[in-house]
Amino acid sequence: MIHVCFQPADKQVLEQVLTLDESLAGDIKVIADDYAVGPLLYLDTPDGWQMRRNWWTELLQQSGDYNADEALSMVDDKLVVHHIKKALDDNPEEIVWIWAAQNKHDVSGYYWLLSQLGKYEGRVYIIYLNNLPFINDKGGIFYPLWLFEIQPKEFLKAKKLARLVTPAEFEIDTDEWRRVCDAGKIVRLLEGGKKLGQANEDFYDKALSKYVTGDFQKANRVIQSFLSKEKEITGDVFLIWRLKKLIKDNEWEVRGDINLTTRDYDIKNPNLPSLRKKKSDTETDTETE
Repeated sequence: MIHVCFQPADKQVLEQVLTLDESLAGDIKVIADDYAVGPLLYLDTPDGWQMRRNWWTELLQQSGDYNADEALSMVDDKLVVHHIKKALDDNPEEIVWIWAAQNKHDVSGYYWLLSQLGKYEGRVYIIYLNNLPFINDKGGIFYPLWLFEIQPKEFLKAKKLARLVTPAEFEIDTDEWRRVCDAGKIVRLLEGGKKLGQANEDFYDKALSKYVTGDFQKANRVIQSFLSKEKEITGDVFLIWRLKKLIKDNEWEVRGDINLTTRDYDIKNPNLPSLRKKKSDTETDTETE
């Protein structure tokens, strides 16, 4: 049995699950790219794939918070799929279980993965935790958005949801993914079920701008405020890219070196009033960590 999830944190939980149920024993593979953002046009061609990789390289390089070479070396979904296909070819009894939660990251990853496995129809299963309640570590009921939020013992109930991906789904979902790719948009959004909507690269700009005030604050604080307070969020690399674009376009004030990490520079919107108490002329602004 091959288990597939869509982020390292999910793998860590699944590793614990497999120790609780021997019937689930098998390898765990991670599809690591975030297909909910970035270019997808011609993704089934070498040029399209390279265009996407170049896009990620540019964002990682300008983020200041990541080493592009190191980050990209950890993401090789084509190689992961190659190993999955080889295992399926070598053992006719081998099957794949895809684990996905109800979020745009997992659903986008599912669509891409399914488009790679058409040859193995009848051997691919899906466990889609679509709006299902689970028990948290305090005994309360909650609806997880991410697999890693679920307690390992709760996964033993989730396994009962495993079902074969039908021939119709292979056809319809592959066509849907092709439609998404051909649209040429940068942002994917989950509209319910497995339906993906799409938006332009500036989709998050308005919400992100709300956290830039009339007082200097660390750029990383702006990012963290967005991630902790907004319902519709995305990864920090994408947000840093958009924040720097907003700084340039809106001529926001910057203090520090914007080419370093988001902890090394402060920003403020000079068109907004300060929310701090007035200080004497001899005092200077203090940085907000």
